[in-house]
Amino acid sequence: MPKLSRKEFLKKSFAVSAASVALPLYPILAQEPLTQLTIPSRENLESDEQFWLNVRQQFALDSNVVNLNNGAVGPQPLVVQQSHLEMYQKSNLAPSHFMWKEVDGKREKLRGELANLLGCDREEVAINRNTTEGLSTVIFGLDLKAGDEVVISDFDYPYALNAWEQRVKRDGIVLKEVKLQLPIEDENEALKLYRAAITLKTKAVHLTHIINWTGQIMPVKELTQMAQELGCQVVVDAAHSLAQIPLSFKEIGCDYMATSLHKWLGAPFGTGALVMKKERISAIWPLHSAWESQEADIRKFEVLGTRSYPAEMAAIDAIEFHKNLGIQALNDRLNLLRTYWVERTKNLQNLVFHTSSRKEFSAAMATFSIDGKTSIEIADGLFESDGLHVGVVNWNGMDGVRVSPHIYTSLEELDRLVAAITKLCES
Repeated sequence: MPKLSRKEFLKKSFAVSAASVALPLYPILAQEPLTQLTIPSRENLESDEQFWLNVRQQFALDSNVVNLNNGAVGPQPLVVQQSHLEMYQKSNLAPSHFMWKEVDGKREKLRGELANLLGCDREEVAINRNTTEGLSTVIFGLDLKAGDEVVISDFDYPYALNAWEQRVKRDGIVLKEVKLQLPIEDENEALKLYRAAITLKTKAVHLTHIINWTGQIMPVKELTQMAQELGCQVVVDAAHSLAQIPLSFKEIGCDYMATSLHKWLGAPFGTGALVMKKERISAIWPLHSAWESQEADIRKFEVLGTRSYPAEMAAIDAIEFHKNLGIQALNDRLNLLRTYWVERTKNLQNLVFHTSSRKEFSAAMATFSIDGKTSIEIADGLFESDGLHVGVVNWNGMDGVRVSPHIYTSLEELDRLVAAITKLCES
């Protein structure tokens, strides 16, 4: 290859740069996204396949992969992606001006939207990056001393359990573990298990609203009331609750709640929220540096340094998309999708479900195992044969796969899932 002169090199470089600018960074976003859907005002909307096909068209999907692992992280509707990209590009024009002043200038609007969505006061919600960060803020921020007890369960999220274990090593607190036998279809059973673990030394109880491993919905409102009556503060992991089932911080009544916006709500990756009762704020140490660490301002938990402000503020568009559909329609559809494939496979030989089929104890997600096959074998088999992407569950003696469809999932895709599971059970 002949060596280019500096002039020729620069000429080619500018030509490439110009071509790059002329082409859209994300061609799929060049189409005009539907910002509003006409919502039919009738019953049984969850079974209106034409309507949900219109919803599906709001997403950019890979035709080679059937994504049934939305419990890990969900995709964003096109309108959210477009908003995120536009704010990102604008921020790059002059970051310290556009990103900090204009994009982040929407922060208080987002706080108000989140407060309405989460059923709390706007002065009780902090904007952060995910549930893990929110839970860690509370876990490491609680003023606990050696000998203080905290009740957890063996099916709580591993990162949360790791954080509590660090408090054991650093501060000498004591963890009391509740062993859950899933699925649970009796809230009194759960109440008895947690009540038996609470003693006079118990200072906090950690609850998971929807258990990520199986989709089990726990009676957190009743558990919170019981624990608080015994003098305990209650921390709720609501990572999977938001936009999958109706959720209200005030109704649950807990002291602290953390959730992610990038799972079922469809906000950009790495967006979350921490909710905390006003009277608890001043006593919780912030996880990151803050000017007044003991002040009673929820914003002290937002001092994270520079992060993706466009991602955070595009969450406003995700909330608008969610509100337009409505949580009841979303919840009904997710229940229909779970029921659709579960009912068609529940009697297969060698198949075992670890999730309740009752909607009060489960929503979109369900986990199953097949006798004689590992979770990896099941997951690989589903993907290799039909491009079906599911979540692998290998935790606490449970070895299976989790199926978590979303509102864009079609019944035809679930028919493919049923056929593939049937084939695996027969092989």
